[in-house]
Amino acid sequence: MNKAVSGILMLMLSTTSNAEQSQTQEQVSTATKVESQPLTIERIYSAPSLSGEKSKNLQYFPDGTKVSYLKAKQEDQNRYDLWQYNIADNEHTLLVDSNSIFSGKEELSDEEKARRERQRVYGSGIMEYVISPNGDSIVFPINGDLYLYNLEQQNAIQLTQDEDWETDIKFSPKGKYVSYIKQQNIYLIDVSSPNKKQIALTKDGKGTVKNGMAEFVAQEEMDRMSGYWWSPNEKHLAYIQVDEAGVDIAIRNEIYAEEVKLFEQRYPATGTNNVTVKLKSVQISNRKVKNFPLGDEQDIYLPRVKWLPDSKGLSYQWQSRDQQTLKLRFHQLKSRVGTTVITETSDHWINLNQDLQFLKESRQFIWASEQDGFKHLYLYNYEGEQIAQLTKGKWVVDELVAVDENQGWVYFTGRADTPLEKHLYKVTLDGKSPEHVTRISKRSGFHKIRFAKDQQTYLDNYSSISTAPQLSLHKADGERMTYLLENALDANHPVAPYLDALVTPKFGTLKSDDGEVDLYYKLYTPKNLKPGKKYPVIVHVYGGPHAQRVTNQWSGADMIQYMVSQGYIVYQLDNRGSNYRGTAFEFPIYKKLGDVELSDQITGVKHLRTLPFVDPERIGIYGHSYGGYMALMALFKAPEYFQAGVSGAPVTDWLLYDTHYTERYLGHPQSNADGYEQSSVFPYVEGFAGKLFLYHGMADDNVLFTNTTKLIKTLQDNNKMFDLMTYPGSKHSMRGKPVKTHLNNAIMRFFNDNFKPEQ
Repeated sequence: MNKAVSGILMLMLSTTSNAEQSQTQEQVSTATKVESQPLTIERIYSAPSLSGEKSKNLQYFPDGTKVSYLKAKQEDQNRYDLWQYNIADNEHTLLVDSNSIFSGKEELSDEEKARRERQRVYGSGIMEYVISPNGDSIVFPINGDLYLYNLEQQNAIQLTQDEDWETDIKFSPKGKYVSYIKQQNIYLIDVSSPNKKQIALTKDGKGTVKNGMAEFVAQEEMDRMSGYWWSPNEKHLAYIQVDEAGVDIAIRNEIYAEEVKLFEQRYPATGTNNVTVKLKSVQISNRKVKNFPLGDEQDIYLPRVKWLPDSKGLSYQWQSRDQQTLKLRFHQLKSRVGTTVITETSDHWINLNQDLQFLKESRQFIWASEQDGFKHLYLYNYEGEQIAQLTKGKWVVDELVAVDENQGWVYFTGRADTPLEKHLYKVTLDGKSPEHVTRISKRSGFHKIRFAKDQQTYLDNYSSISTAPQLSLHKADGERMTYLLENALDANHPVAPYLDALVTPKFGTLKSDDGEVDLYYKLYTPKNLKPGKKYPVIVHVYGGPHAQRVTNQWSGADMIQYMVSQGYIVYQLDNRGSNYRGTAFEFPIYKKLGDVELSDQITGVKHLRTLPFVDPERIGIYGHSYGGYMALMALFKAPEYFQAGVSGAPVTDWLLYDTHYTERYLGHPQSNADGYEQSSVFPYVEGFAGKLFLYHGMADDNVLFTNTTKLIKTLQDNNKMFDLMTYPGSKHSMRGKPVKTHLNNAIMRFFNDNFKPEQ
């Protein structure tokens, strides 16, 4: 992006944000006098949520007349009920109070705990649901059992009642069956039958063999939570069978408050064996199972499977172990004849996406690719011939959201205006003007879009720096029809007592030290900066791939705002390797992690040092997961820039992390041993001279606790002092109010002990 244009954009964004915030503050002050209160950590993690009502998992009913969603209880922001919104009546209705089904404490199975951790969901009550194809019923699980809610009769009947957990629930395409996973096999229930008997479609799932289940790296790294798929005609079900026998066992303890559980987890550490995968289908009428040949190479990934619209065959995406080759293959159901339709290759890696969509009116499909350096949409025919490039430019598409074949429009979200905002756009399906996309969303900020089945209306889950999340219904041309959830920042909003204390960050850009790229940053400063006074800084970092911190979307009264209220400056910068800037911005991390990312973060610190209100001797860093790794690299490799840091659940040695993620960026350990060594934190421990607060959940099955214990021992052997906090029972995401409250109090105590701002 041209630097002058970028500067104008940042000025416009900052000005808009300030104007919006002033307006919302005025709304609160004029509506009713609200007594201002100091923001506390306890309040941040208490109900009701300071962002307003929490709703999630929005779904259109098939006829487009209603919208269903899950909403948190007013008294418990982590307990969810099932609601619906009638568009014509503009009316919200509680469908199922989760307490009426089960009000006790849910005892999650170990498999379900791991699954929810992979999904990054936390809570209780109704956590997921599926609507029948004709919209007359809804199935949802609670406490491991399935319930069928009839919308006409307004009652729920229990479909299953046993000790086993049923997961990954789906309605068949015509609504005759409900399918799910139980005991490592695929089951279904004929919901049209009187007895609603459970039927096992597969029976050989046991031990290390799992049918229809996504393996660890598929869930954690490929964004694939399911392992089975219905054919559109409801006659067959395709599924992946995985065998974990060859995967090394990581023996780990999950340490809880009152017990220690020993787990033998099949964890595919980088360079070691993955699961073996087979692609199969089962015929519903006779339970006959057939195999799809995948080729001679067995050490592969199957990140995506999707049926062809005619149900006569299916597609799957074949990914090489090094992730430098991705093939789209079609297989016919009867003959099992397979053809490779598209082959993509890269000298670095190929990012996966969910954007494959088959057209209904022709033998064509839309495919997303980064072949020109930016993720864009392309039109292909079934023979693999590219018909047209649908979008084009030095910006990226986020996701394909709808295709209106009758009107000839393709709808997608993307960053054509700025990488800091996510907007809804449309472009013609004929591909005649890929450089000229039409922006539909009006307001600056972030728009998460879900279209109705007929593509005539859509739901917009919107927020900006100064606008709390709002849910609205729109016509396809962008006209807003109504709010489902306006969430206005008025005197009745939970954040009203704290709104006056919130600060609006300033956005800006810096040129990287090598002059190659522009880096976006976001700067929060305390209100009423005192002339001549210098303030401590906390650099809040993630820094890893597929992430972005500098965006124009709501964060509200969060821990950043609390830190600022306590006299800290908070700074965020998106370094190279992070997302939504194209492959040239991502690829510099290839074969060596923690190098260019840290260089860009240091560029940010150099900029901070030029600000008259920044104390250059009190600059700290804080991050979790990859951010925890970045905090360690900053403290160990650049102590002259970072005097103290908080590292949460960090990867310390990439040999301890999983295959699909680590090999994507570092390659195989045998071919890049030096890169692995230089990317770990251990060669740089001797350079550590500052202050470190290290924390980790003691039941983490993602970034294994071994990463931290190995660092503890190395720091001790080198006589390096540090602070440590461990959390019994906590997974990687550190969920729950007690944990969040204590953790953030501990973080603030650490920074106050070392950087205490002057009051």
